[in-house]
Amino acid sequence: MFHPFVRLLSVEPSCLGNFGCGAFLSTNNGTSWTAVNNGLTGKGLNVSALAVSGINLFAGTDNGVYLSTNNGTNWTAVNNGITGGGLYVSALAVSGTNLFAGTLRGVYFSTNNGTSWTAVNNGLTNFLFVTALAVSGTNIFAGTHNGGVFLSTNNGTSWTAVNNGLTNTSVQALSVSGTNLFAGTYYSVYLSTNNGTSWTAINNGLPSSVVYAFTVSGTNIFAGATAVGVYLNK
Repeated sequence: MFHPFVRLLSVEPSCLGNFGCGAFLSTNNGTSWTAVNNGLTGKGLNVSALAVSGINLFAGTDNGVYLSTNNGTNWTAVNNGITGGGLYVSALAVSGTNLFAGTLRGVYFSTNNGTSWTAVNNGLTNFLFVTALAVSGTNIFAGTHNGGVFLSTNNGTSWTAVNNGLTNTSVQALSVSGTNLFAGTYYSVYLSTNNGTSWTAINNGLPSSVVYAFTVSGTNIFAGATAVGVYLNK
């Protein structure tokens, strides 16, 4: 299902090329956009991630996690248990009723829509800068800045590195499409068909650039790359 939210910082001239413009809402498939930032202040306007769970919309920012229950009309900070560098949230993921936040200080876990959070970093000791999260069934994947990809099969209670074949371990984006797991890194995209047990580079047609984002539409995979735009793998 397409949710009418996306982080798009170039929708207004004043935001072009700048970080800190908050969240925008489109109700007409992107023809027009409206800023919806009530409650997002200061570093909370630096939105790096969005996630949806039922009627709850979550925004990951440089000031922690914010929750909206009315399509962004109002936002409330939900950071109980997240402190220090953990407030720099780079990624969010939903698995059933569980919510995960990837931060500068590892992964945080909430079972109550962000009312309270617990750090779940066992196995991530040396790679706490979590830049990406993805969910495939009961598997939770965390991409890290310099440690590659980690897998948890128990809601983050423990993590194991799954980097065989991943020659670039600066992971900036993760995405799941069926049984396929994609990792976007500095200058390469990698594919795993076995939950990260092994990886293969798939760069044909993709220029040398940092892949910061993926989105999936049916069998199509779109990759957003710095300076060169959006690429389609199908």
